[in-house]
Amino acid sequence: MNKPSFDDIYMELAENLAKRSHCVKAQVGAVLTKETRIVSLGYNGPPAGTHNCDEVWPEQGCPRDSKGSCSLALHAEQNAILYAAKNNITIEGCTLYVTLSPCISCARVIYTTGIKKVFYLNSYADYKGLKPDEGVDFLEKFGVQVLRYKKIIA
Repeated sequence: MNKPSFDDIYMELAENLAKRSHCVKAQVGAVLTKETRIVSLGYNGPPAGTHNCDEVWPEQGCPRDSKGSCSLALHAEQNAILYAAKNNITIEGCTLYVTLSPCISCARVIYTTGIKKVFYLNSYADYKGLKPDEGVDFLEKFGVQVLRYKKIIA
């Protein structure tokens, strides 16, 4: 019997978590791990207790901010990191699995919190139509290992 790798398990979990998102624009999931244990999970969407965009604005999503981004959404990485912080879970040295590579703002938070490795499935730059993947470039520049996850099809 072929056993899946932990990388495969965690990225598959991130993909499933993305399906929980209330965002009508993009669904992103994140899993924070330390060694072989999950320490936190997250998916993108508005803060708990506010609006669910797919219910309040099902056609167009939440109002845009001055840069054209969601005005309410927390990114999947942010939700995973904030949950860990709220519950006094240390994430220094953790690995992050995320379905969309981190934006530059999330990259700064990832670096600052001491996450040492990031696996991502899809490119934020490709999704946004940008040339550089600024978040990936930032993390690599400052010593965070960043790897694009490749699904192995058996």
